[in-house]
Amino acid sequence: MDLDTLLQVLDSTVRLATPLLLACLAGLFSERSGIFDIGLEGKMLAAAFMSAAVAAVTGSVWLGLLAGIAASLVMSAIHGVASITFRGNQLISGVAINFLASGITVLIAQDWFGQGGRTPSLMGAGRFDAITLPFAEALRGVPVLGPVYAELISGHSILVYVAFLMVPLTWFILFRTRFGLRLRAVGEAPEAVDTAGVSVIGLRFAAVGICGLLCGLAGAYLATGLQAGFVREMTAGRGYIALAALIFSKWRPVYALWSCLLFGLLQAVALRYQNIDLGGITIPVQVMDALPYILTVVILAGFVGKAIPPRAGGEPYVKER
Repeated sequence: MDLDTLLQVLDSTVRLATPLLLACLAGLFSERSGIFDIGLEGKMLAAAFMSAAVAAVTGSVWLGLLAGIAASLVMSAIHGVASITFRGNQLISGVAINFLASGITVLIAQDWFGQGGRTPSLMGAGRFDAITLPFAEALRGVPVLGPVYAELISGHSILVYVAFLMVPLTWFILFRTRFGLRLRAVGEAPEAVDTAGVSVIGLRFAAVGICGLLCGLAGAYLATGLQAGFVREMTAGRGYIALAALIFSKWRPVYALWSCLLFGLLQAVALRYQNIDLGGITIPVQVMDALPYILTVVILAGFVGKAIPPRAGGEPYVKER
């Protein structure tokens, strides 16, 4: 494999890992506070539809982004009310959100646009453009480092850079701020936080809100950055893959980055190499497409027992009287 081919694969890896990374960090905030969120898929799907629909109608990708974030926050509010306020089962609430988003996005899309549950193709200002970083073209001729900077680091949409900047920012918030300390404490021992006079419910709703914000960014990127519009079930299980990456990374931001890049690499390889010949045996395209999902099953089967989640995760908090 020459350098150009390697850079193309890695470039696709970065693009495909971006929505996974944003969704994984979203789940990280939520689950660190003790709220398990199976509904990442549904939030991303709702955000993808609303961002594409508003961008198609208004011609503004920024209005589409805001609409996508708003749709995801609404889904997060439903999950928060069900699991925090009414102390419902968090897993069932998340699954319900996935089903709700799967059905309502197609229904509204068909009613608005009449194109079989999809939105019109986005063009021009309706999509996020690639950003060329300073000196990218001038340094292109420099051996190795020039092409890496010009083709791999430069040339992505703004949400890609936001996703990667969120990794150190998430680490700083969780491990270097008072809010992060309280958030982690709520996920481990909410009764201790309550005894200290800090609102457990308020912190958990804040975490669910941050989760909704990041899922909104992930969904908007899918529809307005990675692709040019919304199609039915376009998340294609990315929310569940993000959960697997979260477990694989043991709820740590930097490990989450590498986990999502691994899944993105498998997707990039599957897209580029449809049929691989190994010693006379041709691996069919269906196996290549299934690689990310196979890895998801392997990770969940092999690491779920070793990765210890927050102790209070999945359990509603009932204040002692």
